[in-house]
Amino acid sequence: MIFGRVKPLDAILATAEKKSLHRSLGAFQLTMLGIGAVIGTGIFVLTAEAAQKAGPGMMISFIIAGVVCAFAALCYAEMAAMVPVSGSAYTYSYAVMGELIAWMVGWALILEYAVAAGAVSVGWSGYVVGLIEHSFHINIPNTLVSGPFDGGMINLPAMLIAGLVTWLLVIGTKESATVNAILVAIKISALTVFIVLAVPVMNSAQFSPFAPTGFIGVGMAAASIFFAYVGFDAVSTAAEETKNPQRNMPIGLIGSLAICTIFYLLVAAGVIGAPGLSTQPVTDAMGHALEPGSRELAAQCAARAAEGFKDVVCSKEALAFTLREIGWPQIGNLLGLAAGLALPSVILMMMFGQTRIFFVMSRDGLLPAAFSKIHPTFNTPHVITIITGIAVSLFAAFFPVGQLANISNSGTLFAFAAVSIAVLVIRKTEPNRKRPFKTPFVWVTAPFSILGCVYLFVMLDHKSIILFASWAVVGLLVYFGYSRSRSHVGRGIVDVPEHEAYSEIKPEVPGTH
Repeated sequence: MIFGRVKPLDAILATAEKKSLHRSLGAFQLTMLGIGAVIGTGIFVLTAEAAQKAGPGMMISFIIAGVVCAFAALCYAEMAAMVPVSGSAYTYSYAVMGELIAWMVGWALILEYAVAAGAVSVGWSGYVVGLIEHSFHINIPNTLVSGPFDGGMINLPAMLIAGLVTWLLVIGTKESATVNAILVAIKISALTVFIVLAVPVMNSAQFSPFAPTGFIGVGMAAASIFFAYVGFDAVSTAAEETKNPQRNMPIGLIGSLAICTIFYLLVAAGVIGAPGLSTQPVTDAMGHALEPGSRELAAQCAARAAEGFKDVVCSKEALAFTLREIGWPQIGNLLGLAAGLALPSVILMMMFGQTRIFFVMSRDGLLPAAFSKIHPTFNTPHVITIITGIAVSLFAAFFPVGQLANISNSGTLFAFAAVSIAVLVIRKTEPNRKRPFKTPFVWVTAPFSILGCVYLFVMLDHKSIILFASWAVVGLLVYFGYSRSRSHVGRGIVDVPEHEAYSEIKPEVPGTH
């Protein structure tokens, strides 16, 4: 298409048609699937980050991010229904816009998954360290539980959990649907308890000033909060198993995102309105909000804590911190325990998603064949899993959660924008192709999704944008220096469709984001 070397869509679909799945999911099941996939890490770990950027105005940030996600989800669903195979946005782009765009999307997804897993690891560390300190009344040195940007030296708990998950993925530990359902129930129960305890004691005076950093701050918080919604692609990729997808997919997607947004708004309201606490940004001497995850903010937080101030933005476990401060210390500890139990499964799913993208790109010849080597005993792609695990551990050890979330969002937003463009392109190039689900009002929905993704991308901090641009340049160098000449499509090799190729490693863990 745009840059040539399109991977034939019919070849990709051949296996999917042979292995068609039973259509059993209705609107209710899809909505529940979406809620389980979306609610999780972001709301647990990024509330403090959003408060530092927007203050109480973060409630608007949740709505903005949710709306952009809804439009992107509708575009994603059409491609997922047409191309129900592994590789997600990378495969869609390959089939529609050609190899170079597909490579850049896959390269961006690598950034998304690996860095996101690092962000969740840091979030897990914050809750578990807080739980240990408050349950056993011990003080763990900050140098061992915070990275250098956060006023410490190394985040050992985050590094350890990333290493443990890597080991589990190498040996092929099976995470059953039952265990996953229990962990989803734990997350949702913990947040429900928080809402029940925190919302009734809200003090309306806490909401003023509502947007201390103006609409720019609200937009910047929305760009970070976007991390809290990623996961809706779990619903999109279920299109092949959905009864009457044209009716039920929009209900499942929009319904789950709407419910999650209401959930998030109630949690945010409970945090903001908590009496005795402050969700106003911590500022410097000039009155400017300090950058989240910076040494300056860490130093200012330490000084304010010594003076008796209770700032939510300074907490690494905002929800547990809030419950402890409004008179529920034991419930706060239990919420910390719930986060400690549930978040490792999110790290595991993200790292599994990362290895899946790497594996498919390796099978296409764009990455070295060694990346798709299978362990003779464990039957898992151990080489790429270990490489991914080392990268995730290093991210988790040295970077603050908000910075990692923003970098991950940059990759996600690029991929979602590419999928939205792909929907428009394939509507023009192949208007008669069978579409189990069609994006409603596509010439409005897709451009809105693209513009929304661009807006949130621009609202990210400069470091994340520069890092993404640098990553993209490295990606182009790798592509033209290595991948282009070894591409199976470029060399005319008829490839095994991803569905079949990837089934050889018999994945035992769901790859949902």
